[in-house]
Amino acid sequence: MIKKAFTLIELLVVISIIGILVAVSIFGLSGAREASRDAKRKSDLETIRSGLELYRADCGTYPIGSSLPSSLIGTKVTGNVCLTSDTYITSVPVDPSTQLAYIYSGSATGYQITATLEQSGAYIVTNP
Repeated sequence: MIKKAFTLIELLVVISIIGILVAVSIFGLSGAREASRDAKRKSDLETIRSGLELYRADCGTYPIGSSLPSSLIGTKVTGNVCLTSDTYITSVPVDPSTQLAYIYSGSATGYQITATLEQSGAYIVTNP
């Protein structure tokens, strides 16, 4: 009576092939995850930029300081009289990896927001 079964060499070859495929897919997905987080960072900076521009349109200046608050709330100005408070960004986005705020530097006439991308270094949005 002859039993049919896989030999040890056949099993090792199949296991090796599966290991190689897993290793290649892990490296491929790692790059996709980095690209996804970088796209999120760019989107976050655009959201902040839009909120800052709306804030300036209503308030006449950009938020001054070395960091943004957790939400961007301003007061509309008519002439020299403040009327109502508006929320421009309910929750200012943070970095998806570190959960830290993006680097902000603002004066009454301009601002700079910086994010560090995983694939290509610093990404800076400015309005001098």
